Amino acid sequence: MSARPSQLPRWIEIGLLPVINVLMALVVASLILWTIGANPIDAIAILVEGAFGSGYGWGYTLYYATSFIFTGLAVAVAFHAGLFNIGGEGQATIGGLGAGLAALAFDQVLPAPVLLPLAILSSAVFGAAWAIVPAYLQAYRGSHIVITTIMFNFLAASLMVYLLVDVFRDPGQMSTQSRTFADSATLPEIAAVFGWFGIKIPSTPLNLSLVWALICCVLVEVFIWRSRLGYEIRATGLAPRAAVYAGIRPARIVLIAMAISGALAGSVGVNEILGVQHRLLLEFVAGAGFTGIAVALMGRNHPFGIVLASLLFGALYQGGAELAFEIPTITREMIITIQGLIILFSGALAYMNRPWVERIYLRFAAGRAEEVAAHG
Repeated sequence: MSARPSQLPRWIEIGLLPVINVLMALVVASLILWTIGANPIDAIAILVEGAFGSGYGWGYTLYYATSFIFTGLAVAVAFHAGLFNIGGEGQATIGGLGAGLAALAFDQVLPAPVLLPLAILSSAVFGAAWAIVPAYLQAYRGSHIVITTIMFNFLAASLMVYLLVDVFRDPGQMSTQSRTFADSATLPEIAAVFGWFGIKIPSTPLNLSLVWALICCVLVEVFIWRSRLGYEIRATGLAPRAAVYAGIRPARIVLIAMAISGALAGSVGVNEILGVQHRLLLEFVAGAGFTGIAVALMGRNHPFGIVLASLLFGALYQGGAELAFEIPTITREMIITIQGLIILFSGALAYMNRPWVERIYLRFAAGRAEEVAAHG
């Protein structure tokens, strides 16, 4: 499931082709907007302005993008091993449970410098543990990873309902949520961090989990393309039989790749539970696990591409909310349609534009080579 071998350089594969796909999706979306009586140019201008036109817009865009980076990386790591992990939603839910349990257990006794790393580690461990079970079933029992990870999404949701209704619900509250964490268990907002240095920016849900997400991007880059185990994962994903011949054990790779994938998805809980909600509650993932699939496809399963794709989807979430507010004829469902078009062109039709782009590039490269030879 990894990207197929290419004669194109990485900047075209990861950068230019996704941009072309997004532009085509926006053209189709503009036609749809035009048919309902909305001015496509004005609509896109409002969307861009809402996402990037102010510090407030940037804060929300990056806040949404943070969760998409985690789930996009989770899907990408599994993809490189030839696995389609659709369980990001459940793994993120259980990861948030892990972060919340650490906070609830120790927020009264541990200081923030100790508790926050512990809660981040707990979110990763819980997410990895939730992913290990479907991985084991595929590796040793022949169950298909797509089916089991989908099932585990529902199991995670049901487990959270039980825990928040019967175990962790704050006494005296009707709502299904835990008590609020102490300050020692909350990640600071980016606005507060800037305030420490005398810089004032708008207060938004954006918090220091963005830094952790970017660190994870670097770690995944180094792990997948610079380590022996990462090479084994890519070899298994590209050619499983050849990997066995080379002495690689596919069952072991499935377990390792899915554990890492689940740990990354579980880190969504760091952003939402520790950084924003400051309590355990239901449905905090809000579809980020499924959006991560589109992010990984659009970003060609590479951390740099995933960051760019996450930024785009974060802009669609934030700018789309502004667009629906400014133009009442454009409903929330229409925003979802635009997102769906981008997923369609970046996922199912991801390689539609590749042949003609490759022909142009190879023709240009051949011309450059002839020019260099003539002057050499």
